[in-house]
Amino acid sequence: MTDALKEIQAAIADFKIQNEQDLETYRQQYVGRKGRIAALFDDIKNVDPAQRKAYGMELNALKNAAESKFFDYQAQFEQGQSKVEKPHDLSLIGHVAQGSLHPITLVRARILEIFNRMGFSVSDGPEIETDFYNFTALNFPADHPAREMQDTFFIEKSKENIAEDVLLRTHTSNVQIRLMQYQKPPIRSVMPGRVYRNEAISARAHCLFHQVEGLYVDKKVSFKDLKDTLYHFAKEMFGKESKVRFRPSYFPFTEPSAEMDVTCFICHGEGCNICKGSGWVEIAGAGMVDPNVLENVGIDSKVYTGFAFGMGIERITMLKYQIKDLRLFTENDVRFLRQFNES
Repeated sequence: MTDALKEIQAAIADFKIQNEQDLETYRQQYVGRKGRIAALFDDIKNVDPAQRKAYGMELNALKNAAESKFFDYQAQFEQGQSKVEKPHDLSLIGHVAQGSLHPITLVRARILEIFNRMGFSVSDGPEIETDFYNFTALNFPADHPAREMQDTFFIEKSKENIAEDVLLRTHTSNVQIRLMQYQKPPIRSVMPGRVYRNEAISARAHCLFHQVEGLYVDKKVSFKDLKDTLYHFAKEMFGKESKVRFRPSYFPFTEPSAEMDVTCFICHGEGCNICKGSGWVEIAGAGMVDPNVLENVGIDSKVYTGFAFGMGIERITMLKYQIKDLRLFTENDVRFLRQFNES
């Protein structure tokens, strides 16, 4: 446990609560949304990725201990009908209606839960990125036509070196590159996050969406390992009766490459606007990590192999909840969001 966590843990243990005034002071310092523990949650992004999981578990344990002490004393004062007046918290809203998690949040959590049980950790990285991490290190040469497959939002164009261009990431593959740069194999991790592409907004496309990518690098990793991993994921996410198929495809950073489809749960294979009348919906692109990508980050491709995959969270959410219009996720229509109260 870090020194900061130990200090707060000791302070919580030593805090004397004799009346409701003390209880309110304790709440503001340790349980409230502006308290010391909440501040540590805000700073968790600055923790070393390798230590973030362990740190988060310790921080959650500290939060639970603080809340437990608060609720215990709160119950005692309520039963004893204390006469000490509890001060008003002016930051609270007068009436708090029941809320719900956004469907994207629900599905993201479910995806991470499935891959976590398969031994994948969770990694994060910047949304504002350089061309090197978003394209060049992923085997996109400067004149490669695959760069045109993704309409990019550029922030700053370099006059000397294309690898120094600054842009909004078009996929979370930039996290894969950073992970392989600073961590030796074996590597097994998933990378959730927002990505951006300059596309017209419609029922099937948006300029901002969410992805989860995965990476597994070790000795003797095979294409069969990739297929088994994604097959297990599809069965866990959509049910054992769901059908899955793999189609050959092309991506600059994987070879061989494939796309994975599942049965369209909206039309049940009969054809609709979501599946373009085919009865199938693509949910993931995948393949074996190209040896050039491994060499670009200093991993010996003669010793190690790996697979990578990527999937859109919105696409999976639309399938899971039978949502027909992608724009509903960002319009903040309360009538739509309230449907997930029981999720």
